[in-house]
Amino acid sequence: QVQLVESGGGLVQAGGSLRLSCLASGRTFSNYAMGWFRQAPGKEREFVSTINRSGGSTYYADSVKGRFTISRDNAKNLVYLQMNSLKPEDTAVYYCAAARYTEDNRLTGSKYWGQGTQVTVSS
Repeated sequence: QVQLVESGGGLVQAGGSLRLSCLASGRTFSNYAMGWFRQAPGKEREFVSTINRSGGSTYYADSVKGRFTISRDNAKNLVYLQMNSLKPEDTAVYYCAAARYTEDNRLTGSKYWGQGTQVTVSS
């Protein structure tokens, strides 16, 4: 019911910043909780951050707290992930996700996925 397209990935040095964007299709964007997940080589996909439908509540993995910020603009069908103070261990493919119904604040359950965007942080 919703299609997601990520952009903004790239190559940066440690300590640098990137802002990822996720554009959602349709006119019911505000009905979905949104999130970002990432998958590094040889590892399972992991939770990074989520934001509720109104944008008033956000949640972060401990590994990114204080460095990453998730936000959304419901009028533009966009969700963002501002990433600061990047570390080599942040290197991964980052995926946008949308869920109409969630079991918890980590978007556990069925969800729609974007195609992913590569983030590489060099040391």
